[in-house]
Amino acid sequence: MKKIVISLGGSVLVPSLESNNISRYVSVLERIAGKCRIFIVVGGGGEARRYIRVARDLGVGEATADELGILVTRLNARLLVAGLGDAAYPRVAENYTEAKEFAETGRIVVMGGITPAQTTDAVSAVLAESVGADLLINATSVNGIYSADPKKDAGAVRHEHLTPQELLDIITGARMNAGANIVLDIVAGKVIERSGIPLLVLDGRDPENLYRAIVEGAYVGTIVCEESSNPLLS
Repeated sequence: MKKIVISLGGSVLVPSLESNNISRYVSVLERIAGKCRIFIVVGGGGEARRYIRVARDLGVGEATADELGILVTRLNARLLVAGLGDAAYPRVAENYTEAKEFAETGRIVVMGGITPAQTTDAVSAVLAESVGADLLINATSVNGIYSADPKKDAGAVRHEHLTPQELLDIITGARMNAGANIVLDIVAGKVIERSGIPLLVLDGRDPENLYRAIVEGAYVGTIVCEESSNPLLS
């Protein structure tokens, strides 16, 4: 059975506590779980950035602000575990060893952040390498990787396919403060390059996009791998 790691953006799953998409994701993830082994890394989203802003206003350093953000990712992960019920392992994994141990039960494994100065995308890339995943999916608020920020540049073009080196060229030099919101951080890019695990970046605002990609091999997004073929169909 295939192993798939999903980096689930906090801004997608929990835009705010009041407008969360947990129930919608639970329905889709339960259907996918019957087809493959799933690991999910949940981001902090807007709630984490709110805490980080307050921390900075109080004069807190970036490392401590990152730690606050990590706590919020784990709260978001805990909410998802609660929603999934028996389909998920009942605890949020706090390191890669726990994630592998929890996976032995056959249930969905959920985790949040781990290390200051790393995004949950980096965590998901290391997790994918650690468990020998067949695919890493980044479910975010845009439908792929663009030549520029599509929210700011109307002329931005979506890449259908990138090699790992081309991905690194895009993200190199991006500013990595606590709560940074970029396509991927440099750690994630480097791990993707060395592991050779294909990455699919897609629009996670509609959970059904995840189901269509994993189960049907159909997607609109960006594939990052050495070959231009669709790894979802292999």
